[in-house]
Amino acid sequence: MTDEQALVKTLDFQLDIQSDNESLLYDATLEARSVYNGAIRLAKQGVDWDVIHDRVADDANLVKNTTQRVVAKALGAMENYYEYDDFNQPSHTKDGTYPLRANYEEGYNLSLTDDGDVAFRISAKPYKHVKGILNGDDAHLDVLKTALTSDEWRLGTAEALFHDGTAELHVNVTNTEHAVRDKQNSQTVVGVDLNEDNVALTALSKDGVEDTLVIEFPEIKFERHRYFTIRKRVHNAEKWSVLDTLEGQEERFVRDRLHKVSRHVVEWSQQFENPCIVFEDLKEMRDNIDYGARMNRRLHHLPFRTLQHYTSYKAAFEEIPTVWINPEFTSQRCPLCGHTERANRHKKRFKCRSCSHQDHSDRSASVNIAVKGIKKHQEWTVPALNSLPTVRTVRRQASGAVDAPTVTHDTATGYYTDGVEGVSD
Repeated sequence: MTDEQALVKTLDFQLDIQSDNESLLYDATLEARSVYNGAIRLAKQGVDWDVIHDRVADDANLVKNTTQRVVAKALGAMENYYEYDDFNQPSHTKDGTYPLRANYEEGYNLSLTDDGDVAFRISAKPYKHVKGILNGDDAHLDVLKTALTSDEWRLGTAEALFHDGTAELHVNVTNTEHAVRDKQNSQTVVGVDLNEDNVALTALSKDGVEDTLVIEFPEIKFERHRYFTIRKRVHNAEKWSVLDTLEGQEERFVRDRLHKVSRHVVEWSQQFENPCIVFEDLKEMRDNIDYGARMNRRLHHLPFRTLQHYTSYKAAFEEIPTVWINPEFTSQRCPLCGHTERANRHKKRFKCRSCSHQDHSDRSASVNIAVKGIKKHQEWTVPALNSLPTVRTVRRQASGAVDAPTVTHDTATGYYTDGVEGVSD
């Protein structure tokens, strides 16, 4: 196992395709499936693998580079099948569409437009191209734009595919100047609990909890609600030209705050020995949200994933790995005795009904996230959590974190007290 890994990121985008070329891309993904299945069938027939590339390429209606990449993927699946045959892992052909795989400047190209967008050109079939603009997460777009303008980055293999009926492009980019330490070589695990108005951090090492910090950013929630109210009034007044301006202002405000918070998370994590940052995997969170129209709107607009991407991106440049864990029960489990009950948590107060442990509810969740991170990604065991240190809280403002009276929690007494526990950048 190596001590460092190259800084590689997979960036996901939706394709805003020009004219009616979406049908061309769809037909190409069906052809890619045919190539994949053909390679699988030839491999099962005992055809020499060095010959399969040429035999499939003769019949494929795809550009040569894409055909080679799809065949390589199929033979890789066969190799895994033979390697794990004792476990009865299946090797079978695919149904539906299959991603077009291509190298940069061979099967696809990207470029910056005068408007600041990223334009794409995908070689769907020989001499036939699909063109348009990439849409996606701001953090991913930021990384891609940096990669297109910096010598430190190299664009690699990309996949054009259909996900739930939507055309997407997944691009691999590598930073040649930075490396990320292997996650399993970490001495400290930092659990990150993201909430509507704060992010709670807990650093957990072999000796126990090293420190805890809660970074508050209520202004994001307030500003989003303010802009929602303004847009509603503008919409009722039918002043359509103002809507785009408002959306741009809100987006810039939120991105600025998220960059500041993510930078603070990484800087705080750096003080510990060989840290690894652990997030909850919240990809499916929105699918399970149903708390009424008003609350659904608030929660659906929370920038959880964007903040995770910003933090992961900045951490990678500091050689800090980031990992994801299943979020199940992280907010309901007692970090001391392990008891799990939904009623344990009420707003910012956590009280275990089994051992009577009391804590700041978000800090409690961050401890559980760190524990899960250790169990999933580390070779050392979770230390005993007999007591937890006092929670320190700082509030992010436009100029950064400031020293100000905050609310802290004393785990010995279970009471909240005022204190000056701020941290400056």
